[in-house]
Amino acid sequence: MRQGVRAAATKVVQGLLATITVLAAFSTPVTAQPPVLVVSVAASVNDALDEIGRLYRAATGVTVALNVGGSNTLARQIVEGAKASLFLSADEAQMDLVEKAGRIAGGTRTKLLTNELAIVSPPSSKDLTLAQVLEGRISRLAMGEPAAVPAGVYGRKFLEHQGAWDRLKPKVIPFPTVRAVLSAVENGRVDAGIVYRTDAMTSRVKVIATMSAKQHSYLDICYPAAVIAGPAEADAKKFLEFLKSAQARAVFEKRGFGMAAPQ
Repeated sequence: MRQGVRAAATKVVQGLLATITVLAAFSTPVTAQPPVLVVSVAASVNDALDEIGRLYRAATGVTVALNVGGSNTLARQIVEGAKASLFLSADEAQMDLVEKAGRIAGGTRTKLLTNELAIVSPPSSKDLTLAQVLEGRISRLAMGEPAAVPAGVYGRKFLEHQGAWDRLKPKVIPFPTVRAVLSAVENGRVDAGIVYRTDAMTSRVKVIATMSAKQHSYLDICYPAAVIAGPAEADAKKFLEFLKSAQARAVFEKRGFGMAAPQ
């Protein structure tokens, strides 16, 4: 009796093993997931990096995942240990903080892009001049947080040099990113805003004035990039080199960025 039971059990097991073998032979093999590179990028460069990331994936199979925000917020996240392989900041000050914290891979920091400031007004607004803004003939001026967000820091510097900061400071509505400033202007929630020229190019806002470093040497707007120290350094270095390539340059220039002079 027991021998019969054992024989029956053996046949069942053998049948199951045979079924598993057949299923395995006809099933689709599990492929390894493509590598993912996490890039912390200033909000003003989001669209360009998104397009370049797709080009990079098509060329290498590596997915570029963007962590987008204000450069000051991104720098703080990296200093506190957030996962990132590369950092593209909208100014040198935030990159300095990351470097002082020992988070940058040696020899990888580079000046990548340049930009200009623009003062804009809502699409439906009446004609507004730069002189009227500087004279304080507006009620609400949107800009990045003047003490931290790069576009806000640059904007305050411009207003100070024009002798208009004290007059306009009570009218400033601060925002955490330059894209949030642009949205407020687009929707008519403020009378004017200070953004990057590249942001204005993507929007229906009216451009009142642009301020370049040629006109205002203190507005030398630079976007540095650096590889973050960690296990993904090798892959991040390859992507950083791609950001300097002719393919990436074409995307940046199409979207209004300048390429920083070689170091």
